[in-house]
Amino acid sequence: MSSRIEPLAPAVPTPGAVSLTRGVTVTWWYTAGAVLFIELTVVATATAFVGATDLSGIALLIAAVSGLLWLASTLLLLLDYRRRLDARPGVPWGRLWLPLLAAVAFGLVVGLLGHSWQLAVMPLAQSIVLLNWPSGVRFRVVLAATLLLVGLSVVDSAAASVDAFLPRWLPVIVISLLPFMTVSSLWFWDVMVTLDRARASEARLAATQERLRVATDVHDLQGHHLQVIALQLELAERLLPRDPDAGMEQLRAARVSVDEARQGTRDLATRYRSVPLSDELANARDLLRAAGLEVEAVIDPDAAAAPASALGPVIRETTTNVLRHGGGRRARLALTRTVDAWRYEIANDAVQGARFGDDGSGLDGVRRRIDDVHGTLEIHADAEEFVVVVTVPSNAEEAR
Repeated sequence: MSSRIEPLAPAVPTPGAVSLTRGVTVTWWYTAGAVLFIELTVVATATAFVGATDLSGIALLIAAVSGLLWLASTLLLLLDYRRRLDARPGVPWGRLWLPLLAAVAFGLVVGLLGHSWQLAVMPLAQSIVLLNWPSGVRFRVVLAATLLLVGLSVVDSAAASVDAFLPRWLPVIVISLLPFMTVSSLWFWDVMVTLDRARASEARLAATQERLRVATDVHDLQGHHLQVIALQLELAERLLPRDPDAGMEQLRAARVSVDEARQGTRDLATRYRSVPLSDELANARDLLRAAGLEVEAVIDPDAAAAPASALGPVIRETTTNVLRHGGGRRARLALTRTVDAWRYEIANDAVQGARFGDDGSGLDGVRRRIDDVHGTLEIHADAEEFVVVVTVPSNAEEAR
């Protein structure tokens, strides 16, 4: 007997995975928005600081415009940072010179107009913090930038005092904490990306493990049966010349082994291709309606918890039995739950002269499946109705 294993179809992203991916994208925009808001606050603070030392309109306009240009240039740094996990190691200085130049220009403007070393260095320090540094290097860069800004604030405080319109401590605190607040937002984004990639890796690993499990089950099943069949055929070959009856007995045993291998393969395929039980019942109802029957369906709200591997083949087989032998006008489907079992019932009106299950193979197969999970099968037939009632314990999956 030969068997062919079809390759598994690519996994379709689950709703949860799609939702998580969208959540990562939204988190990125929240992160970028938070960084830009922090920088906008710094631009407003620096502009106010300039206004506290020089109230001329031209100075305020130059400080505000250069600050907004610097703010816009940091978008390039943020977009480059978003691709940091896929980028090559190192900082791509070639395409980042424009944002750094804008930072230097803004620093010179507010530094000269506000007479502050801290304001002069702040934009460049912020832009450098946004670069795609390795994790260890980035921590040292942030620490160095923070210490530098704090030190320059001390120099500014000792050099001159500013009008009481803007207290000296306000820009000191805001600007000194800028690198730390920025990196905190970027760290949260890094965590979300890492979690998303871990989720994707886990999904791929689960699919690989499932393929290995399918391959192992098929190998064990087919290997066992093929080995038994080979031994039985070898024994029959030896016995036929001397004892034809014994040889024929081994051939019949080999045929039984072939049937068992075929049935085992079908059972294995059914287990891996199982459909949710609610879908099985909906398909059965639609199929009977398509055949012209009036169908009444009663499905328990918790049908998803029923043992699908045990009841799914039963639903398909009994539906086929109704289509093949019924020929009536009405059918009834019901799946209900008792205290410790599930009860499935399918009934259809009998037609005069119709004989149900003449070959016996369909209902016999159902009986074997139900016996495997320690359930019961009841068949009631009279002049008006043919009913099949199957009861399986709630732990039928474990019993299988």
